[in-house]
Amino acid sequence: MIDLRLLREDPDRARASQRARGEDVALVDSLLSADERRRSSGVRFDELRAEQKALGKLVPKAAGEEKAELLKRASQLAADVKAADAERDAADAETQELLLRLGNLVHPDVPVGGEEDFVTLETHGTIRDFGAEGFAPKDHLELGQLLGAIDVERGAKVSGSRFYFLTGVGALLELALVNAAMAQATAAGFTPMLTPALVRPQSMAGTGFLGQAAQDVYHLDKDDLYLVGTSEVALAAYHMDEIIDADRLPLRYAGFSPCFRREAGSHGKDTRGIFRVHQFDKVEMFSYVSPEDSQAEHQRLLDWEKQWLTSLELPFRVIDVATGDLGSSAARKFDCEAWIPTQGKYRELTSTSDCTEFQSRRLQIRMRDGKQVRPLATLNGTLCAVPRTIVALLENHQRADGSVHVPEALRPYLGGREVLEPVAP
Repeated sequence: MIDLRLLREDPDRARASQRARGEDVALVDSLLSADERRRSSGVRFDELRAEQKALGKLVPKAAGEEKAELLKRASQLAADVKAADAERDAADAETQELLLRLGNLVHPDVPVGGEEDFVTLETHGTIRDFGAEGFAPKDHLELGQLLGAIDVERGAKVSGSRFYFLTGVGALLELALVNAAMAQATAAGFTPMLTPALVRPQSMAGTGFLGQAAQDVYHLDKDDLYLVGTSEVALAAYHMDEIIDADRLPLRYAGFSPCFRREAGSHGKDTRGIFRVHQFDKVEMFSYVSPEDSQAEHQRLLDWEKQWLTSLELPFRVIDVATGDLGSSAARKFDCEAWIPTQGKYRELTSTSDCTEFQSRRLQIRMRDGKQVRPLATLNGTLCAVPRTIVALLENHQRADGSVHVPEALRPYLGGREVLEPVAP
């Protein structure tokens, strides 16, 4: 959530942010109104309680008609205090409910618009000309079947659409990717973490995934637990309700977990293969830093993502995601999109978001800086979302005979293999 004091001081900034996101601008004024009622009812409650306490000291000293009048006033005050208390609680509840619906304030440099209004910041690598090489590229599913690496038919039989098995070298490729990503993250100073896949509602809500993203979340009604769509949720809630000394910052974690997404609204999109699935594994970077360092940390997370994709020898571009595609928690987001030859376009492989103080305020995570205790900043960045990375690797590194070149960075984690070879039918 955002700072209410900032909202009062500069409501136009919040209105502009909501407008840029394509969200309800009137929410800002509703929130300001509820906050004003909350504060005024709080003042009234305090005044009435003070009068009630003062009156309580006078009653024992009074007698006769004076005491009767004081008792009558005390009875009325008791009713007024109760009403003021209820009014304050109602206004506070409304303020909190509206505050939780308000997205983070977007960074002023974020391009305004929808999904297609991003700005390309950089491009890396060379897109292969398969025509010049004399063959048409196969898509990742055909390659995966030739390699004995991907089985979507049995995935659908066992679990339904958008599920899959990674088999043989496919399973080994996932383990290689995860281990290589964790090795890079550890070398960069991240603490490796294996995180829970089930979290409580306050963890999910605190990271902002029960707002506009709620339709993509799996909920276990009987247990009131949520399946995470990213280990960001568990890593953000790891320090929930804690105060962290400033000299411990930055804290950096690299979480590995399964991820679950309903993919609501994606009917008909990416139905072939494993590009868009309901369950996948991911290595996620997560940082806790001082608010003053969040923009620099955001660039560092992006640099680590670029390092990873470069090590995999993939052609990719970096985009500055537009306001309407940010997600409620992010003030700014950069995506790295790899070239997918058979689609003829770049597709998202990694993403990094600066969530400023938005999540820490919701999760009650603060930093102690001298005598001051204040919210800190949180940031997240995908290092390796396994299925999409496999898609990009197979398609970009394929050879005419269906074999696949293994980037040098992965070879130590694949028993020294330089090439993935098709298996006998």
